[in-house]
Amino acid sequence: MTFDLIRLRFRLRAREALHFPPYKAGNTLRGALGMLLPTAVFAPKSGGAGPSGLADSPRPFLVRASHLDGRTIARDAEFYFAVHVFDARGGLCEVFVDACSRWGKVCLLSAGTDHVSIDLDGSGVCASRVRVEFVTPTELKAGPEPVTQPEFGILFARLRDRISTLRALYGAGPLDIDFSAMGERAACVQLTRCELAWHEAARRSSRTGQTHPIGGFTGVAEYDGDLGEFLPYLRVGARTGVGRHTVWGKGEICFQLCS
Repeated sequence: MTFDLIRLRFRLRAREALHFPPYKAGNTLRGALGMLLPTAVFAPKSGGAGPSGLADSPRPFLVRASHLDGRTIARDAEFYFAVHVFDARGGLCEVFVDACSRWGKVCLLSAGTDHVSIDLDGSGVCASRVRVEFVTPTELKAGPEPVTQPEFGILFARLRDRISTLRALYGAGPLDIDFSAMGERAACVQLTRCELAWHEAARRSSRTGQTHPIGGFTGVAEYDGDLGEFLPYLRVGARTGVGRHTVWGKGEICFQLCS
């Protein structure tokens, strides 16, 4: 069982100075491209028929641009960003290339494509400690309220649910795992270090005029326990993001094993 996606990497030259506010680079780029993308891609609807009765399906893509947070790109300077595409069936990559080529503030220099397939089978893998970095503001929920500490059971549950939903909508089908049993084992992993900072931020939709909070925590958490079977989900999570509003650049994570 695998999770598959396509990574598009765009290299561009700015036709005018471009500013990316702190922790909003992904949202800024998504907004710019959103004006050029079909509505079915930019804001897909499920009508409540999707997994868990979602009214709005998770987007079949996200933007990766945290390296641009807080930066101003000078006129005629080059920069890059990536788009992770979770649906390879409908020519979505070509849609993004076309949108970038029509974005008047930049000149598209190149668009590279990498096909990524991550094996979700973590059986036989040994790992007892892992450090997870929350690169961009992350918001995890356990029930109706956001959590203040990313206990591993909660982190894994949100990763598992997002991966299964994306796979069900755009890939080979929902995860064929025992959700409850894996959740119980994940809850046994201990949070041993937690150094987080909370960031308040908001975005205003140019289409609806509504303002949405996009804050969350950044920082580092370390976990101890029997982690081998969960490493593939962290690997996928580094590509899909985790938590709320990932398409706006939230929930970017990376991880490393600790000795």
